[in-house]
Amino acid sequence: MDNLLLIQNGQAVSRNDIPDLNFSVFQQVVLEFVLRDGFVVQFFAYENEQGALKLLAVLRSGVNLYVTGCSLADEYPSLTSECEKFHMFEREVAEQFGVRPKDHPWLKMVRYHENYRGKEDVFGNDYSQDIPGNYPYFTVEGDAIHEVAVGPVHAGIIEPGHFRFQCAGEEVFSLEIQLGYQHRGAEKLLEQAGQPLLRLPVIAESIAGDTAIGHSLCHSQAIEALAGLEVDEGSKIVRTIALELERIANHIGDLGALSGDVAFNPPLNYFGRIRGEFLNLTLIMAGNRFGKGLVRPGGIAFPVLEEQRRIMLEKITDETPGITNVCDLLFSAHTVLARFDHTGTVSHSVAEKLGLVGYAGRACGLAYDARINFPTEAYDSVQANSNQRTTGDVYSRANVRREEIMHSLRAIPELLVKGVDAEPVPVPGSYTLAPDSFVVTVNEAWRGEVSHCLLTDKDGAILRYKVKDPSFHNWTGLAMSLRNQGISDFPLCNKSFNLSYCGFDL
Repeated sequence: MDNLLLIQNGQAVSRNDIPDLNFSVFQQVVLEFVLRDGFVVQFFAYENEQGALKLLAVLRSGVNLYVTGCSLADEYPSLTSECEKFHMFEREVAEQFGVRPKDHPWLKMVRYHENYRGKEDVFGNDYSQDIPGNYPYFTVEGDAIHEVAVGPVHAGIIEPGHFRFQCAGEEVFSLEIQLGYQHRGAEKLLEQAGQPLLRLPVIAESIAGDTAIGHSLCHSQAIEALAGLEVDEGSKIVRTIALELERIANHIGDLGALSGDVAFNPPLNYFGRIRGEFLNLTLIMAGNRFGKGLVRPGGIAFPVLEEQRRIMLEKITDETPGITNVCDLLFSAHTVLARFDHTGTVSHSVAEKLGLVGYAGRACGLAYDARINFPTEAYDSVQANSNQRTTGDVYSRANVRREEIMHSLRAIPELLVKGVDAEPVPVPGSYTLAPDSFVVTVNEAWRGEVSHCLLTDKDGAILRYKVKDPSFHNWTGLAMSLRNQGISDFPLCNKSFNLSYCGFDL
């Protein structure tokens, strides 16, 4: 481990302490680590103050986080050719910095934008055109093969994404997913916000609207580490409760949607109502139903006092029996089980190779949960969850969601009865960030591992701000779940993952 720096979640370190290897040593180190059951948290490029291109890798194994780096040329031997976990990361680096990973097996655009350095485009695109250009879709040849293209404009009110199916009759041989239609340049907005840094939380919590707490928490923890801000115990508890309420509301909504996809309307209607109840609990804490504005560097922006805690505790106590009953109804119906069982299966080995995270990974038997491995806020006092069904199909993903809901319903009352009032933190005019520093934060948002990574320059200005939503790992898992499935099962598989378009597109 001489060429890897052991770091702590949410703890700032000097950039000078990060190993700066030559590429061949870097390649050997990270490949050996990841191929020995390690996983990639962050893998990205940045330009230092002298204009040199650098590559950083943040890796995890068990309860340990490591970082290492190297200098990067305009072309380098692809790591993906030896390990699939680097697949999307290398494509992203290629698009952002005009760097070619030589012999990458699937080198395509990620979000369709000019690279940051003004280099010749790796993909041969002409960005004077407003529409994506040279995207080489995978095709299957044969007289019996037909192609089905869906999106980016969909029949429902959903975000834009294009799905290209290669089929023989009803059976799907391959699904390729092209996203990038909602690229907003979030990372550049975060880097260029400047002082005062008070605009940054508003950008961070808007990266993915259904994960406002998850992203704002990662952002706040990173700024706290770099600015030396302390968070009081009451605020930590409130942040934890808010993250768990976000988890409950989204999982309940998706279980209802899964019920609708198999035409089982009683749970659909009940879950639709109950999701609103938990969004309203977030409203009580934050003044809005998605938690925006609540989590801020240094603590929370609104008071959460005894009356609010009492209302939340009473509502959770009242609703838990009904949620338990309707979950039992959903998972005992033969018509539902016939559609959920053995549909959209992703094997444990495939999930491990792709590095799936969150409930999608746990449904395949990957036990990783950042609340356990890298606990922040009040998670040290929350009992760990467990999963009983991990065969990687729609049933497993749905059942892990049920277990997540019930776990959160137990955890929140335990936190509420601690009886710690939480007051808002004073809003400073600006923050002074530690110079020449690096920090990475990791939290278990409702979809899985969210991570923010910040580097500062010699003056404490943000040099690079890297964001990773769990959907960045898991969209490929959805594509794999359709292999050898009927195309009519796509809505069910899609909803069992329910990944973020905007969280991916950034």
